Amino acid sequence: MPQVTAEAWVPVPPELAFAVSQTTGEVRLRWDPFIRHQHLVDADRPAKGVETVTTARVGPTMRSRYVSYRPPTSVGMTMVRGPWFFASFGGGWRFVPETRHGVAGTRAVWKYTYAVQPAVLRPVAEPIGQWLLGREIRARIAAFARACEDPVVLDAV
Repeated sequence: MPQVTAEAWVPVPPELAFAVSQTTGEVRLRWDPFIRHQHLVDADRPAKGVETVTTARVGPTMRSRYVSYRPPTSVGMTMVRGPWFFASFGGGWRFVPETRHGVAGTRAVWKYTYAVQPAVLRPVAEPIGQWLLGREIRARIAAFARACEDPVVLDAV
């Protein structure tokens, strides 16, 4: 299955980086360029087993489930229901303490794995998916890095 990975270093501890990544509502919309709308289903906060509905800025909606939730180190999600062109989709975000140039911070690594359907489309659709999803994820993690230095976002977490 194809995989897309992006990473960024942020000058905040993993606990804070993780908290920023899990913001919801207006705070999330302030920094996350990927989503147009997102909400938890029948829950007040993220946790293993909780489902979310996310509508991407570019249109598709996906319902996903947290398959792992381990603050402040990692979170994993898998698609429950989504756009017709995904046979499967999952993602994992890791937050690792890392000092750079004497500054303590966090290396965030976001990895997504997916499969396109129908299978006959894979030779054409997967390279397009690598390019498109890769571009979106790189922009998203760059926005996350900026959010980790945004006083409004940091005050909210």
